[in-house]
Amino acid sequence: MFEQTFKNIDDILYKGSGADSELDYIGQTSWVKFLRHLDELERDKADEVALKG
Repeated sequence: MFEQTFKNIDDILYKGSGADSELDYIGQTSWVKFLRHLDELERDKADEVALKG
C-alpha cells in the first residue's frame, strides 16, 4: 500500500522537476513526507483540543 503511494509521489516529482536522477529529487520526497507528518500532528492536536472542550 505505502510502496505504491511512494512510487506515485516519486514518479510525479521525478517527471515534474526535470531531475536527471533519483538523487536529485530525494530532498523533495523527504520534504513532502515531513510536511505530511506536520499536517497529521496538527490534526491530532486539534482533535485533542476539541475533545477537552
